[in-house]
Amino acid sequence: MWSGTRSQLSGFRRHATLGAALAAVLLTLAAPAPALAEPPAPPDSRVVGGIRASILEFPWTVAITKSDGSPLCGGTLVAPAMVLTAAHCAIGRQPKDLLVIAGREDLLTLGGEIRALTGIWIHPFYTDVRAGDDVAVLRLALPLARPTLPLATPADTLLYGPGSYTLALGWGRTAEGGFPSRYLLKAALPIVGDPLCQAVLAGFEASSMLCAGYANGGVDTCQGDSGGPLIAGGKLIGVTSWGIGCARPYQPGVYVRVSTYQPLLDLVLRS
Repeated sequence: MWSGTRSQLSGFRRHATLGAALAAVLLTLAAPAPALAEPPAPPDSRVVGGIRASILEFPWTVAITKSDGSPLCGGTLVAPAMVLTAAHCAIGRQPKDLLVIAGREDLLTLGGEIRALTGIWIHPFYTDVRAGDDVAVLRLALPLARPTLPLATPADTLLYGPGSYTLALGWGRTAEGGFPSRYLLKAALPIVGDPLCQAVLAGFEASSMLCAGYANGGVDTCQGDSGGPLIAGGKLIGVTSWGIGCARPYQPGVYVRVSTYQPLLDLVLRS
């Protein structure tokens, strides 16, 4: 069912809450993600807030704002008129409350395309980020003539192997409690094994979640990155969901395990 009315999320971590100075002009998303994996970080990604990314290289990465243009979350164009994001970004909102901006790398410019919404689908079992099912689909009023990113499927088990590198994208805060980035950023993050995630993150559920990051922290997604993409092998394998602080040691970021939801999402995208 397509709807825009659900109970409001109390707000855990990745939900975009920006400082007043930038709230009027920035549209939110990425930073680097907390850490728990053994592999060392690539030298060019170990920068709090990530490094510059080109929207031409990642054209399916979009920003989601409130209707007044204030930043909220990130998302991924998965069909010409469909954006996959986190349920906690859309819960309690109507289509008229949100806008999607595509093709804008520098959020202090007016580039790209803005789309209104005609529908919001939220996973029917979603209640809270720690309970899982943190997925939502936004239906655009007009399709975008841009590349889309395919979803990981249950057959893509190799993409979720511990130690495998992923790429997170967004315009979110570049440090815990810091300011968001005006530019699209990217950060390489290794997947952390499920037993380790369960050991350090209360509420982690391996069947519907994955976590990624470094044992000593320093690279992570953060506030403003909610709903944004985690990619590997040319597919969307995760949706930025929650975490404890940002880039803290032994606190990896948590992402929706897209492959678990792919069969259901395919039905939604065809509806």
